[in-house]
Amino acid sequence: MFPAAPRRRMLTRVLVVLTAAAVAVPLAGCSIVRDLLPGGGAPQPERDETSQEIIEEGQADVFALRVGDCMNEVSEELVSEVPVVPCDQPHDEEVYFDFLLEGDEYPGDDPIQTEADTRCAAEFDAFVGLAYDSSTLDFYAYRPSEESWTQLDDRIVSCVIYDPAGQVTGSLAGAAY
Repeated sequence: MFPAAPRRRMLTRVLVVLTAAAVAVPLAGCSIVRDLLPGGGAPQPERDETSQEIIEEGQADVFALRVGDCMNEVSEELVSEVPVVPCDQPHDEEVYFDFLLEGDEYPGDDPIQTEADTRCAAEFDAFVGLAYDSSTLDFYAYRPSEESWTQLDDRIVSCVIYDPAGQVTGSLAGAAY
């Protein structure tokens, strides 16, 4: 547990699966199933072919996020899409580290949050160039929900850095503040 933990906010990653879809699948065929899977019909960010950096503002499937992607804040606790922007434009947040959780059984929200806090904090110093406790920057993590864990085999935690003072332009890598 970190002393600054109350500053952090946790958002949960989940692809929303409606009960109505379960009824509609037999009627509509495989296209609905494809649309519900990561990378299926969900919006993908527009990326440069060489650098793979986001080059156009838009909505993106939360499962399509990569380290180095920049986005704007979402207020929902459960998200399936996020507003992404090129990092050279003003933005609220940046993905700075990803890792996979282990195990077959969903461990629960608290153990996942604890592991996310620990691992994201461990990578924060190297990314920013300053210890978390000395930085004015903060982080949170997109993490699997029980539904995304069991239905979509979601094990990805994405560590997201932001400046509580407001939007930034460019990466916070090496920001040292």
